Formats: sequence, structure tokens, C-alpha cells
Amino acid sequence: MARILIIDDEPNMRRILTLILQEDGHTVAEAAGVTSALEMLAADRFDLVISDKKMPDGDGFDVLAYCRETEPSLPVVILTAVATVELAVEAMQAGAFDFISKPFVPEVVTAVAKRATERTKLIRENIVLREEARRFAFADEILGHSSAILELKRTIAKVAPTNATVLITGETGSGKELVARAIHKGSSRSKETFLAVNCAAVSEQLLESELFGHEKGSFTGADKPRQGFFEAAHNGTLFLDEAGEMSLGLQAKLLRVLTDGQFIRVGATVPRTVDVRVIVATHRSLTERVRDGLFREDLYYRLAVVPIEIPPLRNRSEDVPELVTSLIEQVSRELKVPPKPIGPDALQKLRNYRFPGNVRELRNLVERACILASGDEITAHDLVLSGDQLADSEGPRKALVLPPDTTLPDHLDSIEAELIRTALIESNGVQAEAARRLGISRSDIAYKIKKHAIG
Repeated sequence: MARILIIDDEPNMRRILTLILQEDGHTVAEAAGVTSALEMLAADRFDLVISDKKMPDGDGFDVLAYCRETEPSLPVVILTAVATVELAVEAMQAGAFDFISKPFVPEVVTAVAKRATERTKLIRENIVLREEARRFAFADEILGHSSAILELKRTIAKVAPTNATVLITGETGSGKELVARAIHKGSSRSKETFLAVNCAAVSEQLLESELFGHEKGSFTGADKPRQGFFEAAHNGTLFLDEAGEMSLGLQAKLLRVLTDGQFIRVGATVPRTVDVRVIVATHRSLTERVRDGLFREDLYYRLAVVPIEIPPLRNRSEDVPELVTSLIEQVSRELKVPPKPIGPDALQKLRNYRFPGNVRELRNLVERACILASGDEITAHDLVLSGDQLADSEGPRKALVLPPDTTLPDHLDSIEAELIRTALIESNGVQAEAARRLGISRSDIAYKIKKHAIG
């Protein structure tokens, strides 16, 4: 229940009030006068103050004035032996919550205490909500009110004002760049440049030049000097997506920038210094890559100063309705088509779906439905999920049968090779795009293309 402070110079009066309120489940503290009461109010937090009007060392209105100045949400009830209309008006004008006449009726005391403490709880909850809204304002594009998303926003709010390096992990399509942008937006660098680079989408040979720049003549085609992303993001934020795909040599150069802010352009000998906040993201387990010798352990610990893990959409299905509503408005505006509400059957279908592609996949589904839905609302029939596509293309599900004289690894290899061929065809041969469709890295798809001898 509530913590209540009783202030009265009469011990018997304090004792009676204490017994009444304790019987109602409250925790009660007592003060014999204004001086001791103000000391207790400064040292502790209460939900209600009940104060006598006249005491030897002061007036109940002195307590009321102190509470109004230090904690306006704290209600004060005035006790008086002489109840007059003038006193009631004076108390209310001074900001008292109520006043109680002596001798009092226990039921009146408990009723006033209940109303006052409920009001305190509501006011303080609203203060907390307003404060969270203010703190989360820079993360307004991260939709959802599930406990996982609220915790994510709290972490962002704590780390954003610092210069700490952040490591964002999460599945493909979960919104890692969105989180990085929110961190930048909530930092002191928010008015400076935010740059994002996908390390898996750039060839290993070009990535060093993209990050650190190059001098004229440093390689074929380098006809003029060019600054890299680190220089371009000076005083701002650089977001390195899929940083786990970097080569070990490039990792060493990244470590130096993070350690002392220095780097060397390709083809140069003189180091340059920058002030850049680095945010790194990956869908891989960097600890596993460290164990496998593919990622530097010292770089991992330098990156993971503040690790942030984004929950997959399937673990926060309660956020799906809000996400869908927002995506429908966004997609309709971009496609210049009238927005359509989503029907309850379609919404339930989405809430039951596991979303291997997370929010990115949800947007794809919403975009397709906004274009193709023929009715006045989006129905379950308008949402073609990945399982539905398999059922449509294959007909009724059949029991899987392993081909004769074929081992399981061989069969899985053949399936993997076929999926890669399909992704390459749909991506017009662009490996980076095919890798994105398959949810793997560029280096992974290059290795598998070579492994399966895909021409």
C-alpha cells in the first residue's frame, strides 16, 4: 500500500491515526512537529502527508508549502480542531488535497487516504510515462510496446548520450540500422553526419578504400584522391552493418581507429585522425567467429562495450498490430494507393506467423497486400506467407522420401545448390542481392557458389 507521514504534536492523536491507517494496510511514519517532519520529508519519500494545522514549532501550512515546492505530486491533508468555511477555502487555495476535522471518524480518514494515495499513484505514473516518452522521442520509429521493445528503448536511451561503441545483434530484417539511427539521433552528434555501410555488400578489395579512402594512383582506376566513410563521418556516427564479414587484416585497421582515432588511406603513409562514433551490427555470433579464428578477440571486446540484442518479431507478436497499422499508412503513402484496414482474420494470421524475415518480411507482405487486395480490407487470403507459397507450388504436403543411394548431407547440398541458383536468377546474378534474399552473407554465398560449382 502507501507510505503516509502523520504530523501532530499530540502523541495520542498520532497513535490513533497510525492504528487506523495501518489497519487499512498502509505504512505509517510519525513526526511530532514541523521541524522533524521537514527533515523526514527531505530524507524519505511518502505518498501522503496528514498534518495538524497548529503545532508549537510551526503551522501545517508550512509543511504544505514545503511539499508544494519540493514535490508537487505529494498530497497534503490538513487536520484541524476548528473546522470553518474560511479554513477550508484557505487550505484548498494553498494546495491542500483535503482537510479533516477533529474529532474524526475512522471511515472518513481511510476514505480520504484512499483517494489521496490513488491520486498520487496516477500522477507519478503519468510523470514516469511522460519522462519515458521524452527519453524515447528519438526512438519513435522503433514501433511496439511489448516488454522487449520497451527494454530495448530504455537501453538505447541510456547509451545514446555517451560515446560508447555499440554492438547491435539480431536476425536479418529485425531493424539493426533503425536502432543505430535512434542511437545517433539521441546523441550529442545528432546534428552531424550519420553514414551506414554494409560490409557484406562490398567486395573485400574495395571495402578498405570505402572505409579509409585512397590516394591518387594507389590502384587501377584511382585517378584522384578520395576520402572514405570515416573521414566523411567526422564528428558524426558511422554504422558498420555486417562487420563480422571483414577480413582479419581490415579488422586490425578498424581496431586502430577505435583505439586512437587514426587510420591511413590506401596508398598513403601519413596517418589521419578522426572523431567518429562507431556502431557495429551483425546477424552472426561474433563469439563463435572468434572461436573459429575468423574474428579478432581484441576487436570483439572493443566493439562490444555496450551490446544490444534486437528481439525477433516472432517473440513479440503483440507488436504486430501496431506495426501493421503503421506500415499500411507508410506503404499507401509511398505507393499512392488508398490505405485499407486489415481484417481480424488477416491480423490473426500474422500474429501466428513466425516471420523468418522479421519486420522486413512484414513490410513486404503489407506492401504486396496493399497492391493486390481486391476488397475493402486486407484479408487473410491477401497475405501469402512462405508456408502458403510452398503449399501452393507443391500441392498437399507429402512425406519426405530420401532418394535411393543418397545420404542426408548429399541431399541437403543439392537443395542448397538449387536455392542458390534460384536466388541468383531472381537477383539477375548479383551475388550481394542473392545473399540478402537467402539471409546469408556475401562471403557465405561466394563460398557456396564455389563449393557447388555454380556457373
